[in-house]
Order: sequence, then C-alpha cells, then structure tokens
Amino acid sequence: MNRIALRALAPLLLSGWGVTAEESAQVQVTPTPPVIAIIIDDMGHQLQAGNEALELPGAITYAFLPYTPHAREMAEQAHATGKEVMLHLPMDAHGGQKLGPGGLSLHMTQRQFQNALAGSLASVPHVAGINNHMGSLLTRHPGAMDWLMQDIRQRGNLFFVDSRTSSLTVAEKLAREHQVPTASRDIFLDNVRDPAYIREQFRQLIRQAKSRGKAVGIGHPYPETIATLAEELEQLETHGVKLVFTSEIIATERAALPWQAALPPAPKGLTPQPSSSCCEAPVAQ
Repeated sequence: MNRIALRALAPLLLSGWGVTAEESAQVQVTPTPPVIAIIIDDMGHQLQAGNEALELPGAITYAFLPYTPHAREMAEQAHATGKEVMLHLPMDAHGGQKLGPGGLSLHMTQRQFQNALAGSLASVPHVAGINNHMGSLLTRHPGAMDWLMQDIRQRGNLFFVDSRTSSLTVAEKLAREHQVPTASRDIFLDNVRDPAYIREQFRQLIRQAKSRGKAVGIGHPYPETIATLAEELEQLETHGVKLVFTSEIIATERAALPWQAALPPAPKGLTPQPSSSCCEAPVAQ
C-alpha cells in the first residue's frame, strides 16, 4: 500500500495539533520502501563508546540518559552532525533497580513527576522525543502514564517511544489517548552481546519492516553492537529498506491514522498505586 512521503509530513504531524482526514487526503502520496528506525539507548555515560556510536552512518536516533557526564556534549555533537536526539528517561522497574538522577518513581506526586521531567529535559539539549529506560513497573500503571503524557502533550513538541520492557505496558496507549505522537519498540538488537545474535536481530528488524512497512529497533553503545551495525547499514540498500529517524516513523503512522487526532483524552484523576502483584519480565524480541 502507498505511504505518505516522510520528510514532507514530519514537521506537520509532530506538531501539537495533528492533522485532519481531509488535510491528509490532500497531501501528495508516493510509494516508499519499508523503513526502519534505530535508537541507540544509554548514551551519556562513556565518552569513547558514545563517540564511536555517533560515527554510525545515516539517520540514527540517540537516546541520552539525563544528568550523565557526557550527555550534553554528545547531544550537541549529535545535533550538529544531523542526528536525532532523544531523552532516555529512567522509570521504575520490577526489580527495584536504582533509577539514577531524573528518574520517575511510582511513589512520586504529580508535581514531582513534572519537576523530574523538566529537569531531565533541561539536562539534554535538542531533545525531539522521549523513551523509557527500564520502566517495566511504571509503564504498566495508567495513572503514572497519564501524568507523563499530560506533561508531554502540554509541551507540544515531543514524541514518545515505548521501549516495551513489559508486556503489560500501557504507555503507548496513554500516549495515543493524549494525542502524543508515539510508537513502540519492535526489536531489541543486543540483549545478547554477540555479533551473530545482533546480526540476526537486525535481519529480524528488516523482516518486520518488510511485513508491516516500518519497524523500530533499540540497541546500545556496545562495541559489538556498533561494529555489527556499521557493517549491516552499509548493505541496507540491498535489502530494499530505508533507514529513517524515529520521528519519521511516527509521522508515517500518524498520517496513516488521522482519526487519532479525535481521540478523547485519558480519564482524569487516576492516581498511581503500588503494584500488588509481581513481576512481569522485560519483553525481548
């Protein structure tokens, strides 16, 4: 099926007000190849590993942890070289892992949520969107995600990617209800730090893109990941797949589903409550 050209629509569809069905129909439609987006998470801690990741060719998106030692300088470098920058926002996990600065906890008030997000965004320049770091507990709580998406929506210029660290996540659902531009992770590339495994996961990403028209992969600045991606990206055209920024994946989806702009907001007054059941393991594909 034909898909709307990405670059022409991304600024419009990621704006705060969305697009109507009539406006969507008036936009020129051209056939495009399947597309993939690759997000490199956990940027900002290690300078050498981060710099090597920033050398990957093409439209790579980099997600920086807030307040990390090198996040600001590397985000500036990524932006200066035409890459896309995201905030990799820590959120509560099932195992109780330490969140680090800027993390969102289930036991925060709404004001604490807002302050934490504002501080984290201020610590990383040129942020176009947000995805969750950990979050296998927090992303399954509608009240917490309602607060988060309210804040993101009010800012009007950010998208959200659900990293899908739990099969019970409601993050993408709540983002759509709040009309926040959104997508979710399809493939984790490097749960196993082995080049053969990473290569097969990358090929699975391509297969999903060919099947569905688009796919989002998440990796990390591991030497094995960066070396494997550098090799695979050189051959990407031979697979008939195009690498695009994460924002372009989201723009394509919003163009295909213009009725989302009419969705009602999420119910108000939802308050996060501690989980009474354990424990959903991280979802890896």
